[in-house]
Amino acid sequence: MTTPEQRLEALDLPVPEVAAPVATYVPAVRSGQHVFTSGQLPMQYGELLLTGKVGGQVGLEEAQRCAQQCALNAIAAVKSVVGELSAVTRVVKVVVFVASTPDFTGQPQVANGASELLGAAFGDAGVHARSAVGVSVLPLDAPVEVELVVEVA
Repeated sequence: MTTPEQRLEALDLPVPEVAAPVATYVPAVRSGQHVFTSGQLPMQYGELLLTGKVGGQVGLEEAQRCAQQCALNAIAAVKSVVGELSAVTRVVKVVVFVASTPDFTGQPQVANGASELLGAAFGDAGVHARSAVGVSVLPLDAPVEVELVVEVA
């Protein structure tokens, strides 16, 4: 049996170190059998992958890659609380915020970058409810932000 960490490694998407918060909060909190992550930005090696608005400076495929990185960072936040990702029994809810131009309506397609990664990592347990919301601006001018709620054993 392979673990979520091994499945991500096989995709050349290893679980990163937990990104440092950009303000006064913690990356994730466990309450009972659930872990709630704070909003995760597309940070890699301490820097944003991209800045700007989707539909403007950021294209759809770039935004999907940002959503994927946000999901990886959220997975890292979960792992920091539970130790091993095999403790995750279900990805319950994913919320994806997309900083987009007023005429951009592809937020669900951007969110697929996160959803597909979660499916690859967790298999059937990665199937989740989801919201994809267009917003005018996100912290640090990030194009995408992702939050997770997962159930753990």
